[in-house]
Amino acid sequence: MDFISLALWTLCIVLILKILPTVRRKYVIRQKLKDFPKVGGLPFFGKMFEIINKPEHERMKVMVSFMEKFKEGIFVDWIVTKPFITVFKPEYLEHIFPSTVNITKADMYDLFKPWLGNGLVTSTGQKWFHDRRLIGPTFHFSILDQFAVVLSEKAEILTKCFQREIEKNSREAVDVFPFVISAALDIICETAMGVNMHAQETKTQYTSAAHKASRLIVDRSMRPWYWIDWLYYRLPAGKEFKSALNTLHEFTKGVIDQKKAERRSQNHTELENEDDESNIGKKKRKAFLDLLLDQNEKADTPLTDDELRAQVDTFMFAGHDTTAVAITWTLFLLGDNLEHQEKVHEELEEVFGDSEEPASVKELSQLKCLDRVIKETLRIFPSVPFVSRELTEEVKLDKYTIPKGVLVTMPIYLIHRNSEVWPNPTKFDPDRFLPENSKNRNPYAYVPFSAGPRNCIGQRFALLEEKIVLTAILRKWRVKSMKTLDTIKYAGVLILRPCEEVHVHFTPKK
Repeated sequence: MDFISLALWTLCIVLILKILPTVRRKYVIRQKLKDFPKVGGLPFFGKMFEIINKPEHERMKVMVSFMEKFKEGIFVDWIVTKPFITVFKPEYLEHIFPSTVNITKADMYDLFKPWLGNGLVTSTGQKWFHDRRLIGPTFHFSILDQFAVVLSEKAEILTKCFQREIEKNSREAVDVFPFVISAALDIICETAMGVNMHAQETKTQYTSAAHKASRLIVDRSMRPWYWIDWLYYRLPAGKEFKSALNTLHEFTKGVIDQKKAERRSQNHTELENEDDESNIGKKKRKAFLDLLLDQNEKADTPLTDDELRAQVDTFMFAGHDTTAVAITWTLFLLGDNLEHQEKVHEELEEVFGDSEEPASVKELSQLKCLDRVIKETLRIFPSVPFVSRELTEEVKLDKYTIPKGVLVTMPIYLIHRNSEVWPNPTKFDPDRFLPENSKNRNPYAYVPFSAGPRNCIGQRFALLEEKIVLTAILRKWRVKSMKTLDTIKYAGVLILRPCEEVHVHFTPKK
């Protein structure tokens, strides 16, 4: 046998030895999943091509059709040799969400890493536990109270922007989303980064870059051939994504550098005893980035510059789009359900009377009706419609066993619209969240901020922001939506955002 033949045979044997374990593992997984309800569709590609060729808002309808078809609350879709399992039954979610082991985000989240690095959204294992412990104190409720002033200031600017738009187009409805998202960006920049961007007065490149990056990530996630980095970044979409990333990262890095320079010039005594709660309110209000840098200076293993930027990028991404859509959808649903809006106005009248002072945290705590309205909005329109995990250990769900290494999606959008749990699920009914109506409900039937150890670290801040902004608007106006829940178009583009303008009429309160 000549040398070339020997080399070829050796190469074949090596390839077979490498491929066989993978083939065997795929076969074992397929056998374990053979009795799972299946989506069907094209061989190897399932429903992928049917979904990616639909308009964004139509994809949500496909997901709802799956929920209606698979009443057991679980189903599997195969793409080539990779299974994707969807679970939306609350009793099954009890075995996944609370796990401290199955905390690894699905490999789809790798598509976020060029933007968010290994921040809280994408990291796992010891790094995630370390970062969560490091960042957690920056969201302490007594620290959040300090930011109520910023929130009220930005909410007041938002109402002035609405007023100018209403006066300019007195007979026209206002598209509220662009105004609200600019306000949310203003808020997260000043609270998270200590920078006043004046985003409500001037357009910023950051906003358009963030929206472009989000859209491109979703488009990439739907096309497996885009997952190959060397190919993707040579295509027009990849080049566009890279350009957006440069804008996002340059902005964030510049602000962090500026903040560090400011801190070096300050008297260090102002930075002492930051964890002494008795001093809160006596010191100058600090941004989350300041508090994060304080925690970082004390940490045994501090974050690197890139890791720090990743966390700030994560704050920015997770902290403005999500609250903006929640506020927008609340206004939309109140404008589409005037009887419930009237109850909110009655409550606001009872708490604030004729006062024009910004809402205090104590007053906000009295707004129980508005609480229920926000909860019901987040049920119908959860800001983040899907979360996914890659199992590091198997999970048993009644007669089904999901093996480790499999990707599991928990579609919050479907969980919240499951008619087995929520009768007439598309009806806007805040009374679902009255204590007597909630007491026997499975805790995993309502998870707008996810659940378990990987729940949203900023949920208290988000709810505080939503309450302050909505209160500022509704104390001045009544709203009437131009479309209904059945006719408005929306899609899960990372967040559950509108696919069209959200037109609302504003009428001054008498």
